[in-house]
This record gives sequence, structure tokens and C-alpha cells, in this order.
Amino acid sequence: KVERQMSIRKVGGVDLWVEQGGSGNGPTLLLMHGLSGTGGVWNGLRPLLEKYWPGSWVIPDLRGHGRSAHSENYGIACHATDMAELVQGSDKLYLAGHSMGGLVGILMASGWFGVAPKAVVTAGVKLNWTEKEYLGLKKLIEMPVRWFKTEKEARERFVLVTGLRGVIDPASEFARTGIRQEKGKWRLAADNRTAMVAYADAPDIYNAARSPITLAAGEFDQMVSAAALKVLNPLAEEIPGLGHNLHVENPSAFWKLISKTTGLN
Repeated sequence: KVERQMSIRKVGGVDLWVEQGGSGNGPTLLLMHGLSGTGGVWNGLRPLLEKYWPGSWVIPDLRGHGRSAHSENYGIACHATDMAELVQGSDKLYLAGHSMGGLVGILMASGWFGVAPKAVVTAGVKLNWTEKEYLGLKKLIEMPVRWFKTEKEARERFVLVTGLRGVIDPASEFARTGIRQEKGKWRLAADNRTAMVAYADAPDIYNAARSPITLAAGEFDQMVSAAALKVLNPLAEEIPGLGHNLHVENPSAFWKLISKTTGLN
């Protein structure tokens, strides 16, 4: 076993916070969080990784999120390039992602980024945005930073914007990863401009994939339904009783998707 390590790595010219663990031998599993989140979303899954995954695992904060640095560009291909560089040289590579992170994984499966994942496991990948939603995203991208007087207020806001209110305690270790303190005030760590990733065309990206893709959505996911995913892949799965953040609500349910897809555990 390799001791769990956390470090800042220069990837694509940007400082990314990266957590790694598992065994040095065997396949590599890269886990990617969704928009506004951090690698901390996988805290509940980590014990299962440490117990069952037969190789190494990598959990980053994507550029512009959490403990990673901000950047000028957050297009979907920027994230895919970063992640491909991060796992370059991995012999057997598997990808898993939530929402935006899932779409990054699907794009990496195109083979355009120098990696060839064996399979990609996703949950909650949003396929289409309405005009009203695009207007909201534009407003968010252009919005100045919102400052909070207290850490408690910032933590509560982070839990709200990630859709995890009532699921995650604002006092948790995870909530702390999503905020920053600057000059005595607090803000969300994510750059508002990371929302530009939503301009990517998810169906086109899916159609370019050359690796097996698992699509799943929680029964109560308000962002995307399993029925919508089935238009792309009739085998898309609906996970009963869970919402958009099913990987946080029930890590075991997401682990089952990984285990089923990889067949390695």
C-alpha cells in the first residue's frame, strides 16, 4: 500500500491540489468532482477505495476549484488536458466523475488527450441547458466575488451551492475545502468563471467517446434524469432514492457502479 499523500502539482501550468493513495501496482482510478465542488466530495468513498480498489487512486481539485489555483480558461478541454497530464503513463486507467467531472471523463475517452481509459463511470452528467439556465450561468460568470464576514457563513454557502445542504455538515472537513480566507474575509474557493464549462455540448462529447461509458442518475436528480440519459445509452441506470449528489448521499451506491463497470473488485 502507498501511504495517502496530498500535494500541489503543476499541471498544465496551473497548481492543482492532488490526493493520491492505494497500491503502486495495478490499475489507476481517477475521480473528478462536479462544478463548484472539490475532491472532498469523495471523502465518503475513500474508505471503500482503500479497502477494495486493487491499484492506485487519484483525487484532484480541478483548476479553479477548492485548493487548486485559478486560471484564465475553464473550457471542458482545459480540464481534460489537465487530467490527462495528471495520469499520463498509467498502464490501466479508469475514470469516474460526477456531473462536470463525469463529462470531463467522457471527453478524455475520445482518445484526443493522449490517454485511453478502459472505462468511464459517471453520475449526474447534465446533457442540455435551457436558455434560462444559460442566462443564469452568464450572470454567474460575470458576477463579482461574494465576500462573507465569517467562516461559518462561507461554509454554509458552499454547502448550499453544491446542492449538499442537509447532506453535508457545514462544519465538516469537506466544507472547509470549498472556501478561502483573504484579508480577514471569506469567499467560496471556486472561481465563478468555472461555469463556462457548461457551454460544452454533452451529447457530441459522448458520441466521440471510444471507451465504455456508464451513465447514471439518481431517481430524484433535478439536473438530469435517467430517462434523458437513456436517449444516449439505453443502459443508463437510475439509482433509487438518491438525488444529483448520489456519490455523497450514498458512496456505496457509486462504488457499486465502479465495481460493476471495472469488474476488478
